[in-house]
Amino acid sequence: MEFTRKKGCRIGIVAAGLLTLTLAGCSDSSSDADDAAGGQASSTPQATTQEPAQATAERPSDAGGATQGGDGSQITLDALTASDIDEANFSGELGCQFSTAQASPLLVAKGNVDSSSAAQGVVKVSGYVERVSAPGGFDGMTGNPTFEGKGKTLHIEVTGEPSGGGESPARPATLTYDRADGAQRTLEGEWQCGP
Repeated sequence: MEFTRKKGCRIGIVAAGLLTLTLAGCSDSSSDADDAAGGQASSTPQATTQEPAQATAERPSDAGGATQGGDGSQITLDALTASDIDEANFSGELGCQFSTAQASPLLVAKGNVDSSSAAQGVVKVSGYVERVSAPGGFDGMTGNPTFEGKGKTLHIEVTGEPSGGGESPARPATLTYDRADGAQRTLEGEWQCGP
């Protein structure tokens, strides 16, 4: 009986020793894993920080090319609402508008035919409706007009033939927005003039 107990004790002692070694081995491994994880944790935020910067640089712009130059802030043109246009209270017989596939319209202007008076227009820059004008009335807007306003110049360049029929078909065009600080952004869209 005593022998069995001693044998059982020996087994118990051996088992306890193995358990201790196993636990010590586990804690050493977990320490190594913690150290490795700690090393990975310090490199993970760097990778995370770098990924969004790369994604931002590679992300296509919402309505055209990215802003170039200036103080580094983006030129953001928002779609004009019906109330924005109504509040502008334009006088003029005929109008033109520039639109992109993402936003319509971005620039709206009106002018009189055969007029030396400037065509009057509006754009919405970063949520604020701002007035612009172009020389030559309506006739001056039908080709490649240049609109000017406080701290900005917008140049429309027609780049192709009308995309549809009717009295006032839209034509492929670019709108280049130049800001007084030297920033510039070019958007591709359509220029449409008529009643």
